[in-house]
Amino acid sequence: MNTTNTSSQTLSERAAPYVSFLGPMAMILAILLFMGVVEPARYFRLSNLNQILLDAALYMPMAMAMTFVITQRGIDLSIGSVAALSSIIMAFLIKQYGFPAWSAALIALCLGALMGLINGLVITKFKVPDLIGTLAMDLVYRGFALVIAKGLVLARFPDMITEIGRGQSLIFLPTPVVIGLITLVGGYVLLKSTYFGRYTIAIGSNPEASEMTGIAVDRHRVYAYVLMGAMAALAGIMLTGKLNAIQATSAPYFNLHVIAAVVVGGTSLFGGRASIVGSLAGVLLLSMMINALVTLRIEFFWQSVASGVVIIFSVALYTWLQKKDRDGAASLSATFKNPDNQKLAKMTALIAGAAIILSIISLLLGGDANPSG
Repeated sequence: MNTTNTSSQTLSERAAPYVSFLGPMAMILAILLFMGVVEPARYFRLSNLNQILLDAALYMPMAMAMTFVITQRGIDLSIGSVAALSSIIMAFLIKQYGFPAWSAALIALCLGALMGLINGLVITKFKVPDLIGTLAMDLVYRGFALVIAKGLVLARFPDMITEIGRGQSLIFLPTPVVIGLITLVGGYVLLKSTYFGRYTIAIGSNPEASEMTGIAVDRHRVYAYVLMGAMAALAGIMLTGKLNAIQATSAPYFNLHVIAAVVVGGTSLFGGRASIVGSLAGVLLLSMMINALVTLRIEFFWQSVASGVVIIFSVALYTWLQKKDRDGAASLSATFKNPDNQKLAKMTALIAGAAIILSIISLLLGGDANPSG
């Protein structure tokens, strides 16, 4: 009996990384099948597929770094403002002070890392909860961006910047996609083959036990936020190059999109479980989903609704899976007889029902998006 349980647990542990990847991949396949029936001509055009890759590439570096932050039981809500402020400063250095593009971009990356360091110190030294600390710093960084830019839209950057944001590399992939994939490969190696990656998992699983074994928990948490800040700045540079413009209000939804992608990819919001490959799948899934909404001519604001619903369902699913893991293998009927699981299922159904009802009401009352007269 014990042998069976041990083998079952071993199989479950071995399958965990693949499950986190297969979930979003199954949803990607569902989107492809749906769009293949509804809008095959527009959705599968080469230019549209290229646009999906460009959109996904923007979030790849941040998703890699956010995987480390969330795995350590943290969260960073300031990444949009970090991206905007670092890019605004880069733009002023290039356009007003005549800095070479490469040096201005390097300074922007360093500023992003510095803002990540500030976030980490606020959280670890002042014992401010991650959610509150990064939300407060988000307001600070966005405020600085508004003060510096003074409402200006800074545009027309050197070729090096536009190449980073929308160029074409020598391997038939857009340059930002190559940059994004390189950061993900680097993150994968960092997670799987270094002490930092192993400590990240350990801290997320049990911070107190990690501290007792000699791991400098606070220091490693700060490192994760520094990495997050640098990757947010890189995304800001990529966004600037993609649009060939930047303003203080840019990147308002970075945090929502990145957190959704990482959670959908299988990284646990409760810490201790990470998947870089899953984060890549999550980024692709959300970019494809948002592009599908655009292709179907659904209003921009529904993108936020879709991302929020995806986060809710993902967290609910992984919470249920964790409960099932702790309780041991049980039959499906026994699982749903559990009062906690029944409550979770009812709550998820309630949220899904509310979202559907609100969608129907909005569609009925929305009318024509461009009324005449």
